[in-house]
Parts: sequence; structure tokens; C-alpha cells
Amino acid sequence: MARSQETFNKKENEKKKQKKKQDKEQKKEERRANAEKGKGLEDMMAYLDEDGNITSTPPDPNRKKREINQEDIQIGIAREEDRPPVDKTRKGTVTFFNDSKGYGFIKDHDTQESIFVHVNALTNPIKENDRVTFEVEMGQKGPTAVRVKLV
Repeated sequence: MARSQETFNKKENEKKKQKKKQDKEQKKEERRANAEKGKGLEDMMAYLDEDGNITSTPPDPNRKKREINQEDIQIGIAREEDRPPVDKTRKGTVTFFNDSKGYGFIKDHDTQESIFVHVNALTNPIKENDRVTFEVEMGQKGPTAVRVKLV
């Protein structure tokens, strides 16, 4: 006598497939019922008000429009000559300096950030707690103090 080729597991998998198929068909029907295909162009239209905000109401044609001078419009960032000159020299205190390794850190008085300094950037020898003036340049790993002088 031959055994049935369908096992319990095969029957369960087939039931799961049928259930997924039915769910998919049901969702498809719901999407069709809730579709907003019949919308007109006016329902989909969006307008900008004078402040640049998006609104669904069209602007009032009777409203007086503001005149804007073309030269007053500034696109992008300010030019270099428009900026005030910045003094690049900063003041700080040496918080750590290792003579044998040739590097240390300076704490900036204004920003309170710790800035790396190498012995090659020194004009005079320095030690911890010395007050110094310096300039900051970007090094390989971040800001680096250069042209360091004792105050």
C-alpha cells in the first residue's frame, strides 16, 4: 500500500501561501477603494506666499506687490572684502609640554580649547604655565599652534 505524497508540513505551507495570496488581494482592493484618482488639478496645486511658505490657497490678485531692488538680493556668502579683518593672533597658556618628545598643548584664553603645539613651531623655548601668543593652522589631525611666542 502506497503512502500519501503530501505530508502535514507541505499542507501547512500551502495553506500559508493561500492566506498570503488572499491578504494581498484584500489590500489591493482596499487601495482601489481608497484611491484618490478623481482629484482635479486644483486639489493638487500648491502655492507660495510672500514669505516663502507653502499654502493651498492661491494668492490674492488684487493685493499690491512689493518692489524689490535687484541689487539688494545677496546670494551665497559675503565676499572676503565685506568681512572685517580678523586678528589671527591668539593668547593662551601652556598646559602641558614634554621637552624630550617635543610637543605639548596650549589652552586658548578665548575659546578654552586645547591646541596641539610642536617644538618646530616655537620661536623661544617654553614650559608649562607660560603665557604665549600663537596662530592656529589646520594640521593633519586638527588645529595646530604655529608661530608661538612668549608674552
